[in-house]
Amino acid sequence: MVRTEQEQQASWRTAIPRKQRRAVAGGSIGTLMEYFDYYLYGLASATVFPTVFFPNNDPVVGTLSSFASFAFGFLLRPIGGLIFGHVGDRMGRKTMLMITVVGMGISTAAIGLIPPAGAIGIAAPILLLFFRMLQGLFVGGEMGGAAALVVEQAPPGRRGLFGALLISGAGIANVASAGLMAAVGAGSKSFFMEWGWRIPFVFALVLAIIAIVLRSKLEESDEFKDLAAARALTQEKAKSPLREVFRHPKNAILGILIGLPQSIAGYLVLTFGLAFMVSKGTQAQVGFLGTMIVGVLQVFAAPLWGSLSDKIGRRKTYIGACIAFALLLYPAFALYGTQVAVLIWLGMIIGFVIPGVAMQGTLQTMLVEMFDVEARTTGVNIGYQISNTIGGGFAPLIATALSAAFGSVLPVIIYAAAIALIGVIATAYASFRPDVENAGRLHEMH
Repeated sequence: MVRTEQEQQASWRTAIPRKQRRAVAGGSIGTLMEYFDYYLYGLASATVFPTVFFPNNDPVVGTLSSFASFAFGFLLRPIGGLIFGHVGDRMGRKTMLMITVVGMGISTAAIGLIPPAGAIGIAAPILLLFFRMLQGLFVGGEMGGAAALVVEQAPPGRRGLFGALLISGAGIANVASAGLMAAVGAGSKSFFMEWGWRIPFVFALVLAIIAIVLRSKLEESDEFKDLAAARALTQEKAKSPLREVFRHPKNAILGILIGLPQSIAGYLVLTFGLAFMVSKGTQAQVGFLGTMIVGVLQVFAAPLWGSLSDKIGRRKTYIGACIAFALLLYPAFALYGTQVAVLIWLGMIIGFVIPGVAMQGTLQTMLVEMFDVEARTTGVNIGYQISNTIGGGFAPLIATALSAAFGSVLPVIIYAAAIALIGVIATAYASFRPDVENAGRLHEMH
């Protein structure tokens, strides 16, 4: 018997209590903004910024300069992760998430308002770097707070699914960023290069307002409330979350190494991949549309990968995804070189939706399960943000330099395979809190 839409919605509400639905919605909108900002910047770095902010007769130098500004945004992410992780572990995840989403919206919109280098000279790239780094500071706190809030409130045996729903938000961001860039780029090139590209950046303010409304209704998890109540009862001064993380440094270090493969996946396949296909003569619009297709598939693929990790375990899922990433990147770039739109889109799916989304959809839940409640936001931020900084932040720059130096994409494939191997080894040795009722702690509380 086929259920009506109303019955299906009622079933969802029954299965997922309101508090948990709000947590998923409030967490996912921030992840959507984080990835919207970064995918948007990545797309603009590959297609717009070399001309607007880094005009140079040599297109390779212009692209390298643009991707260098892309990497700059990652430098403050670990600092933001520590600052806002401290806020999240001491004052609550909700407080932290309200601050980060406002900061992300303002800094992203500001990028869209910077005059070109032709109008204000060197001040243009300087302003671009300033707001890019400010963007990175606020993004630095986002994933740790969102992942902790959502996964802590997940029912036992479904943490993988709940954590992966954050990455569905990232898929929507893919569609929104690429869709807006494709829409504003559909007209004349002069309009797109002068004004059109700015519209999606300013749109970040609208997303910020929506996020503020959703997050104003968030509640802390029972686990965090119990911690706060225990602190109030004993009147014990809360210890530094950073110190608590490094009382047991194994997982803090392994969390960084585990995050490296997922951090480079999207930026190699989608960001550097776009610059690669454009250099081969493919229109940027083809890449924008492909990114939209990937984003739509990501919305649905992420929960499937998360559910799989609930069934077979986070460790097996992530290790399998790392291996698949190392094996599938070469065929993906081979398809990019065909200059045939359908084959390029197939390459983007093979290179990212299969291994990349599997890694991203599993990582944040793994990181949450690697730290105890009093230092969880900080611990997740350390693993996620430092890996994204040293991995994803420099991936397009490294890939561009490698392919230019050797005249081939093969060194990029080898680089990715080496990073994937690091992820496999780190995941094999990490310790995880079991996904069961009353799982207890990883370490005794001091």
